[in-house]
Amino acid sequence: MVEELVATGVALASAGAVYAAAAARVIKQYERGVVLRLGRLTAPVRGPGFTMIIPFVDRMRRVNMQIVTMPVPAQEGITHDNVTVRVDAVVYFKVVDAADAVVQVEDYRFAVSQVAQTSLRSIIGKSDLDDLLSNREKLNQGLEVMIDSPALGWGVQIDRVEIKDVSLPETMKRSMARQAEAARDRRARVINADAELQASKKLAEAAQQMSDQPAALQLRLLQTVVAVAAEKNSTLVLPFPVELLRFLERSGLQAQAQTEAYERTRPASGDGNGDAGDRGDDGTEDVGRAELRRDDRGGAGPEDVRREEVALDAAEGLPGVELPAVEVPGAETPGLTAPEDDGTPRSGTTK
Repeated sequence: MVEELVATGVALASAGAVYAAAAARVIKQYERGVVLRLGRLTAPVRGPGFTMIIPFVDRMRRVNMQIVTMPVPAQEGITHDNVTVRVDAVVYFKVVDAADAVVQVEDYRFAVSQVAQTSLRSIIGKSDLDDLLSNREKLNQGLEVMIDSPALGWGVQIDRVEIKDVSLPETMKRSMARQAEAARDRRARVINADAELQASKKLAEAAQQMSDQPAALQLRLLQTVVAVAAEKNSTLVLPFPVELLRFLERSGLQAQAQTEAYERTRPASGDGNGDAGDRGDDGTEDVGRAELRRDDRGGAGPEDVRREEVALDAAEGLPGVELPAVEVPGAETPGLTAPEDDGTPRSGTTK
């Protein structure tokens, strides 16, 4: 009898142990347990820790409540400005309602992945290339809203969506590189022009100061010479004042203008002989120069006599000119009156 009781107790204990082992469940801290009793959802959702279910009657599914990182496969699409791009992204989401994640959707991970891919393609078609490259924050927010709208009914909350990479065709990359280079070149030119403008203003102020004190320019020249001489070279370059060149140029222009004015105002010869017009307005001066040349030579040859005759002929045609008496040995000067012979011998007198 006692043996039967002991055997029965052992059997019951064994059955209880087996039942406890089959009914006992341990739920981790980051999990929640959803129990389906005979296929029907039972409330509430089991929290973390030790819990019991009815074996062979209840089925419990554990739902991870941690944030899940899901990469979105690269999607190829055409942007709003007709540029073919390839974009991939990453989605961060978590389950906020374990019962809905089990009951409302078969596989919430796969569902979120498909919604993310379709939303990414949609956002590519609605955006321009510049927005994909420079305004990603706004696109991330729009993509998050598009994925989060259907996911709320599944007990899933989209925590964050990030666009990882935007792949462009090689031709588009080269075009963008040329555009960026041109923009940088333009900015560099603008900066250089601005620097030149500021430098010109400072130079104008310095020139104004130097114009008040002429010695300052000489001191600046000496400073430049000292700076050049400090280098180890054998050539010293001295700057040539530009004002001197301008002065010489103006002097040359003035001389040319005076010459042209003199040529225009020079009177023409009255008797057709061009010698008087070429020599000037006063024939007396030409005769005087002829006499001086004759006196210097100590005598006049045939050629000298001929030149003096031509000069005298030219002088006779000028009104108001008195011809001096000139005696040429061996020749008679036309237009001159010989002095009376008083018997006194004169040197160089033609009789």
